[in-house]
Amino acid sequence: MQEFLINLSTNHTVWVYVFIVFFAFAEGPFLSMVFGVIVRLGYFSVMPIYLALMVGDLMGDTFWYYVGYFFGHGFIHKFGKYFNITEQNIEKITEIFHRHKHPILFISKITNGFGFGLAVLITAGLAKLPFKKYLAVNILGQFVWTGVLIGVGYFFGDLYIQINNITGRFFIVVILTVLIIAFLRYKKYLENKTKSLL
Repeated sequence: MQEFLINLSTNHTVWVYVFIVFFAFAEGPFLSMVFGVIVRLGYFSVMPIYLALMVGDLMGDTFWYYVGYFFGHGFIHKFGKYFNITEQNIEKITEIFHRHKHPILFISKITNGFGFGLAVLITAGLAKLPFKKYLAVNILGQFVWTGVLIGVGYFFGDLYIQINNITGRFFIVVILTVLIIAFLRYKKYLENKTKSLL
């Protein structure tokens, strides 16, 4: 594994960043923690990884904004069930969104949406929020959110380096794995909870 990472970081750097952007589009938080560990282990520099993760996640935000902007209710009617989004979700969010759009966008980004992040992004497009404002708020939120998650991964990577015995390192890997699984499960729980409330 170590030889594989060294080979990637020295010979295939561009493809690594393409991979990061592509997968951050779909699941940036998970990837941010993983690469936080990899950065601490010294295989990649933090800033290029940071920027690639941000770009991938923001590309996803842009995509969903324009889905809402151009296709809006038609998309929700046809495909909303596949994303746990209903017209009722959108109506509830829209009521609040028109009064507090910038704070909602920012908080949604740094909390991974509290389970309704996708609905917020689509609602921003539906509400025809000016794209420059939308992107500016999301960039700010993304900067904070990605930084926190990389920091979590970096912390566990640092523990891994500090502990010299195999048992200790295995324990760190297990904790990080459990943390990532718990994060993904909590995200799913919030999505289901929000769906039931709305």
